[in-house]
Amino acid sequence: MTLAAFTGQLLAFIARLITGAQGHWKGCPPTAEQRIYIANHQSHFDLVLIWAALPHELRAQTRAIAARDYWTKSPFKRWLTTSVFNAIYVSRTRSNPDEDPLEPLAEALAKGDSLVIFPEGTRSNKGNPMPFKSGIFHLAEQFPHVQLIPTWIDNVQRVMPKGEVVPVPILCTVTFGAPIQLNPGECKADFLCRAREAVMEQRPDPAVVGAEPGAD
Repeated sequence: MTLAAFTGQLLAFIARLITGAQGHWKGCPPTAEQRIYIANHQSHFDLVLIWAALPHELRAQTRAIAARDYWTKSPFKRWLTTSVFNAIYVSRTRSNPDEDPLEPLAEALAKGDSLVIFPEGTRSNKGNPMPFKSGIFHLAEQFPHVQLIPTWIDNVQRVMPKGEVVPVPILCTVTFGAPIQLNPGECKADFLCRAREAVMEQRPDPAVVGAEPGAD
């Protein structure tokens, strides 16, 4: 086993140990179909939590999107995102007006990879996601055959709040909803609003939080 593979398994184990990392497949089965998981974003721990919640066989084909300015700050962060998570770097600011930030994502989708995308573009600790940026609309338009899976990460902001580096043990869940797609003739604003609402609809019902794993 390579160091990267061992590190990936170790991180998944630690994430489950700290958070439970329960994956609830409410609207779709965990099958090896090409997908774009669109998720809320509250912590740098989001990437690890989704990684741990995915079945092992899906991790190899699923690539997360990582902010270049944060995840390349140190050799360790760069190694972690490239060798362990096989992430795709995106720039949150354009230094070149001709640069297409979606190009590496489109290349990955064209090769058959699945993606984990945080359409807000940055982390939010306000509960509801911020308005989605347009990238997911353009990808849905370019790759209509790829399933879009609304995904809600719950409680992770309490595990590693913005600005913190040491995780706190808190039960977390990742809920995967029913696929959505871009409807014929649907405008960008309507689609982005509908996609955001689909993600928020995956929030666990407070009345059933704490139910036994697998009860759903």
